[in-house]
Amino acid sequence: MARANGQSPGKRQVLGPLLQNPRYEVLPLASVLAQTESLPANTPVTVTSSPRQGLDATVAVAEKLAAQGMYVIPHLAARQVTGPAELRSLLDRLDTAGITEVFVVGGDGREPRGPYPDALSLLQAMDDLGRMPAKVGVTGYPEGHWAVDPDTLWSALRAKQPYASYVVTQMCFDADAIWRYAAEVHRDIGLPVIVGVPGVVEPAKLMRIALKVGVGQSLRFVRGHRSVAGRLLWPGGYRPDALVRKLAGRVAAGRCELAGLHLFTFNRVTATHRWAAQAYRRTA
Repeated sequence: MARANGQSPGKRQVLGPLLQNPRYEVLPLASVLAQTESLPANTPVTVTSSPRQGLDATVAVAEKLAAQGMYVIPHLAARQVTGPAELRSLLDRLDTAGITEVFVVGGDGREPRGPYPDALSLLQAMDDLGRMPAKVGVTGYPEGHWAVDPDTLWSALRAKQPYASYVVTQMCFDADAIWRYAAEVHRDIGLPVIVGVPGVVEPAKLMRIALKVGVGQSLRFVRGHRSVAGRLLWPGGYRPDALVRKLAGRVAAGRCELAGLHLFTFNRVTATHRWAAQAYRRTA
């Protein structure tokens, strides 16, 4: 079989669409705007939420990204919303900014600040208010969750399905775990799966960001994802080439379908976008 750049034609046919328009996840720090302003217009950019920064910071960065011409998907963390009044206010701000898609998560707060302990309760609240955005993403867990058993995770995803447009997987380095999970979601839930992949990560940068968004949150992440943290902190940093090629091979072999790539940038947007653009050109 003919090859170019070490990739089979089947893999190249899969990689092209995946790499053409990936989503870039950023943390809600104003400093990231200096990097995102150089992205092409309508680039999908998702903005996370953190207990330390709060949802106001998430929406504020989302508003500025929309003004830059990005296609913005803010995270709404259920446990950070104090009640219906704040939920209406957040949704009003997103409407004013022209933002029509959100990503709903439970959030990492130790105790809910209001009546929404999980993503499902916030989805139901938006539906009750008649304020469901045009598109809604929810989280998937190919390798499980350190604090929640697998049956509960699966039941929760099934309950969120009527409100959701797609699933984005949590960060995972195991291509086999991802494709098995994606195939199961397609079969049992019927939602498109966007795969969460680390971008180009520099260890020193990752640690500086961790301090800004909250050390406690970062420590909980490390405790539950030791293999992930170890790979991201490799000397010289991390690049997603090998994982993305393996995923393309699984898709080309018909083992799963993937609706796109979600790149966790840790606010290294410029480096991650450069990698994605170069990888896309290699598929031509």
